[in-house]
Amino acid sequence: MKLAILHELNAERAARRPVILVTDTESGEQRLVKAADFAKDPLRAELDKQLRMGKSANVEVGGKKLFLNVYAPTAKLVIVGAVHISQALAPLARSLGYDVTVVDPRTAFASPERFPDIPLVAEWPDTALPPLNVDAYTAFVAVTHDPKIDDPALLHAFERNCFYIGALGSRKTHAKRGDRLRAQGAKESDIARIHAPIGLAIGAVSPAEIAVAIMAEITAVLRLPPKEKEEAA
Repeated sequence: MKLAILHELNAERAARRPVILVTDTESGEQRLVKAADFAKDPLRAELDKQLRMGKSANVEVGGKKLFLNVYAPTAKLVIVGAVHISQALAPLARSLGYDVTVVDPRTAFASPERFPDIPLVAEWPDTALPPLNVDAYTAFVAVTHDPKIDDPALLHAFERNCFYIGALGSRKTHAKRGDRLRAQGAKESDIARIHAPIGLAIGAVSPAEIAVAIMAEITAVLRLPPKEKEEAA
């Protein structure tokens, strides 16, 4: 790998921006493709597929054998609300490779005893969220049922363009949430991004089952192409 490519690759990774190194396996020629350039790249379909899967792969395009080396940031999961669902969701997400953080100003809920080995931030969202560097590789889940906690957290998720935003509550509850968020300056396009009721419709009842439904929905949003995402919803 040429030094210039290595420096550019390291810069993209440090900024948590996905990038793919394309290597011609016969000639050894290499080029780096940033996610922002995928749409105009001749390999856009292959690049998009491998990035969604988070896996490197050999492909053959136009008679050339290429190796696509995928460098994708580790996905984060920020859970706002140290509730029973979160106790099941946090370890499940960690088992799938997510960096998980639980945020809840209520110290009676956000305790190490209830969340062993899970990073906890017992602060209000305005204080807790900015240092977490929430970004486009972050799934964001609000489950407190308390507007004073969930609403400012969701507004932060909108600003940071999280790839998944979900919130607990019925359709009636979500309608009221939408009214509150609009009053605080949220756009319709932002509110439309919220998955609510949260999780895939699998008939989940217990906290553990709801956690499975949430993690399944997050996985679908991360991995499936747009058309299949709609079918899974």
